[in-house]
Amino acid sequence: MDLSKLLVPGAVRIMGQMTGKKRLFQELGEVASQAYGLNAATAIDGLQERESLGPTGVGNGIALPHARLEGLEKIIGVFIRLEKPLEYESVDRQPVDLIFGLFAPKDSGVDHLKALALVSRTMRDQGICAKLRANADPTKLYAILTEIRNPQAA
Repeated sequence: MDLSKLLVPGAVRIMGQMTGKKRLFQELGEVASQAYGLNAATAIDGLQERESLGPTGVGNGIALPHARLEGLEKIIGVFIRLEKPLEYESVDRQPVDLIFGLFAPKDSGVDHLKALALVSRTMRDQGICAKLRANADPTKLYAILTEIRNPQAA
């Protein structure tokens, strides 16, 4: 599995400033709706429900909000780079500027975990994050995220 199977070019955005986590989730839902036809309200509710279990800010300016949703046929992703980092209650208490949202079918089981691990591995790569932060073109961001790399053991 690689990120090009989870992400389409239209699901990669650069945004200026968010007023809060709820607004970010609304944007993730709207982008998922536009790019994949996902019901935005369902996506937002799923993200908020998962976030209530614990923050998905993993540190180093990165958040990986995710949700399992009824009626979804495959795992899909949305990537947003914020120009102004957002307070997110991350594990390291640092604001986030790189957000990779993941939506999976309710019964996706191990595939959801594999996709989350792939996204996590990709976003832990400091070189990739530096490139993402240095580019302001969504097309370039998509290329950086979906570039085929040597797979690492999970």
